[in-house]
Amino acid sequence: MMSGMVRLYGLLFLAQLVLAVCALISCLSAEEGEIRALPRIAWVLIILFFPLVGSIAWFVAGREAGARRTRTAWPMGNGFSEEQRRRPVAPDDDPEFLSSLAERSRAEDRERLRRWEDDLHRREEELRRGQDDRDRPEV
Repeated sequence: MMSGMVRLYGLLFLAQLVLAVCALISCLSAEEGEIRALPRIAWVLIILFFPLVGSIAWFVAGREAGARRTRTAWPMGNGFSEEQRRRPVAPDDDPEFLSSLAERSRAEDRERLRRWEDDLHRREEELRRGQDDRDRPEV
């Protein structure tokens, strides 16, 4: 007999807890125009300090009647606005960014090649001057 009462109280406590969590989620996700009678913070405190009574009061008097029925919980589509859909998500998906990287790489390669050729010409000149000095008779 006693264990049956303990189970019943445990079940009622669990139901009260679930109701309070649902009320908190509903209160915190409600838009400003959907909240009636008290400010949001007052409703949150009432639900936290008086879970059973506060939760019932929230669902009865705190939110607009039918507020959840008039709008969907999730927007239709993938959740991105038209502008966000057109823009690439990451730099490696952006064709302009990738082409700028390629152009920068080509410019760096050209500059590196130019410096290498200049260095090569300088060394050739040094070698020619060294050869000319060896070919001249010493006086």
